[in-house]
Amino acid sequence: MVWAVGGAVAVVVAVLLGLAIGPASISPGGAALSVLDHIPGVHIRSGLSHQQAVIIWEIRLPRVILGLFVGAMLAMAGASYQGVFRNPLADPYLLGVAAGAGLGATIAIVSGLSASSAFSPVPLAAFVGALGAVLLTYTVGATGDRARSTASLILAGVAVASLLTALQTFVQQRDTAVISQVYTWLLGRLTVTGWSQVALVLPYFVVTAAVLLAHRRLLDVLSVGDHEATTLGVPVDRTRLVVVVAASFATAAAVAVSGLIAFVGIIVPHTIRLLGGTSYRVILPLSILFGGAFLVLADIVARQAMAPAELPIGVVTAFFGAPFFVLLLRSSRGVPAT
Repeated sequence: MVWAVGGAVAVVVAVLLGLAIGPASISPGGAALSVLDHIPGVHIRSGLSHQQAVIIWEIRLPRVILGLFVGAMLAMAGASYQGVFRNPLADPYLLGVAAGAGLGATIAIVSGLSASSAFSPVPLAAFVGALGAVLLTYTVGATGDRARSTASLILAGVAVASLLTALQTFVQQRDTAVISQVYTWLLGRLTVTGWSQVALVLPYFVVTAAVLLAHRRLLDVLSVGDHEATTLGVPVDRTRLVVVVAASFATAAAVAVSGLIAFVGIIVPHTIRLLGGTSYRVILPLSILFGGAFLVLADIVARQAMAPAELPIGVVTAFFGAPFFVLLLRSSRGVPAT
């Protein structure tokens, strides 16, 4: 309960800072009142000018909410992968999701589709590529005597990611004029043009969060081992498939609208595990709250570090995530056997 309150407070603080900090200085209180004024039936004088109110409602609030959704999906996907694979180093890009999304986006950008229409197909191409990568990984991991075991899926994910990354490099090198645009997308960003990206992500967030939260008790049972879970009546293969597919959908949706943002799925769940316990009944809900808050705060750093220029948010998360991963790798003393 204490950590749930802490997570809610972290989200509120991150949202207020995300609304207040930017080129146009706006007080957190004024920003909050401006948002409340848009609630039907609520009429509050925020004291902001019309221009400031437009900045809050049309630019900053959609970006903050998108950051909450993306961070929450990446964090809960990372926690789910770590639970279902019993691997403390697993993250949302484990099954080649990032490589597939990168390939799809690269093909769309190189084809010139992103500049030829009002509706950019890059997010859709990234989404299709991510899900295609998961399907390919599952197909490869299902062969042999250890079909769909955790070890075979992880190894298949590494192989698929390497193949798709090589294909992506090949595609972008054939059209060097768009390399800058491709790398901008690959490094991650939360640039929004309104509420359309939020509307695109919302249904995926709701569905995948509901599915993963419904399986949080089963993840606790899976942590004792497949054989023990089976004797307790848990359908191990079906549970693993549902959790992996839901986590991959969450990752694919996040990547489709934000590009590649690494380490969120490692930093947040492990921090919660250290502070709040090892039960996934605690880890998954808190990952949603703290994951969203973490990414909104990281986006603030990305916007302000080189103002007026904007640093890719993937660089910020990597700056914090890489040392964290090294410490985790040293402390884990190897990945548990599966």
